[in-house]
Amino acid sequence: MHHPFTPVAAVPADPRKARVHEEGWQSWSPSGTYALGATPYRPTNANWATVCYRPGVTVPAGTFQGEGLLALDPGDGSPVRLWAAAEPTREVPSIRLAVRDGVAEIGADGPVKEWTGPDIQSVLGEWARGLGLDAPRPAPTVWCSWYEYFTAVTEDDIHENLRAMDTLDLPVDVVQIDDGYQRALGDWLTLSGRFRSRAGIAERIRSRGRRAGIWTAPFLVDPASDLAAEHPDWLVRDTAGGFAHAGRNWGHDLRVLDTTHPGAAAYLTEVFTTLRAEGYDYFKVDFLYAGALDGVRHADTDALTAYRSGIRLIREAIGADSYLLGCGAPLLPSIGLFDAMRVSPDTAPHRRPEADDYSQPGQDPAEFTGAARQWQHGRLWTNDPDCLMARPAVETRERWAAHVESTGGLMASSDRLLSLDPWGVETTRRLLTKA
Repeated sequence: MHHPFTPVAAVPADPRKARVHEEGWQSWSPSGTYALGATPYRPTNANWATVCYRPGVTVPAGTFQGEGLLALDPGDGSPVRLWAAAEPTREVPSIRLAVRDGVAEIGADGPVKEWTGPDIQSVLGEWARGLGLDAPRPAPTVWCSWYEYFTAVTEDDIHENLRAMDTLDLPVDVVQIDDGYQRALGDWLTLSGRFRSRAGIAERIRSRGRRAGIWTAPFLVDPASDLAAEHPDWLVRDTAGGFAHAGRNWGHDLRVLDTTHPGAAAYLTEVFTTLRAEGYDYFKVDFLYAGALDGVRHADTDALTAYRSGIRLIREAIGADSYLLGCGAPLLPSIGLFDAMRVSPDTAPHRRPEADDYSQPGQDPAEFTGAARQWQHGRLWTNDPDCLMARPAVETRERWAAHVESTGGLMASSDRLLSLDPWGVETTRRLLTKA
């Protein structure tokens, strides 16, 4: 539900020195600070607009727009001004800035409050501190299967790297199995042919003194899954009666689990209580934007309320002691629900993103948005800058490692550990040791 924009402020701005900070909608949405004459990063196709930006929201040319947060450094020595959502977990207005005749005109489509401070990062940090959240608990160190094996990961790959952690003396707390163990998105408890036993691999990880972690995309449903075939009433609908569209990925037009439906809620609880009972206590929940998409749900509730209730259901199922990492998540609606949060697009073995779209995997966009969201670290959650990749095949690996280290956030390795050269082993060990 989008409302008309109303004027909020008009601020004289130095066209050469002024800077604007846009806060993107979710983990992968570009966020950063721009000169007044710069062109901010925008989606380069309609699918990425749904999957990686705020769906249904377009921005006029020549306009800056933050989702719930927008800051202006006027560049004339006067304080930085921040306009922030009045109730960020309930309503996230879009906030726009356009310059006319040397004056920055700010408008919003919902209620905002104004803050001032000496610079952009500090005023954002003060706003976050003002929310009064508890400091996040210390993050474990992690090894993750994704950036080496992607969806082709096998149980034997996990075993190999588990042995290599001992051989190389790497201080890994959590061994996290990523996408590929399950047969289909939505059928989380049905294994792909590459895994023999989820409980068995968790037990092996724990027998070596480490914790077992696992990936899910809890709100996404593959139309070819058993869940979609057997329970179409568990899926969010659009206003025309079809299925709500969560974008295209993995070669499928994805659907959305309606966690306000009692059957779907019970199923999601079963998935996470089962994984917890099998010995997993570190959960990466991904593609969470889907849970906040507009649509027709079983309960007559708004999308952000449905999203937060879905995350709370997961937290209740895994227990307070389990570690919960969000990714692809609408950021302001996630406040207060997570231990750690991905604050950037995916990294990659290469620097530049596809089509130069700064929501897409690449070291450049991951650094750009990750650095701009450093103010969130330790205030809203532990920042996850995405995984270290230190193997020789990774482009500019030294620069990427320096970025990950500089954040002080969640430290996770994602290489086939036996492929590391001496620099890679030493760098991986050093970053995991510092965490």
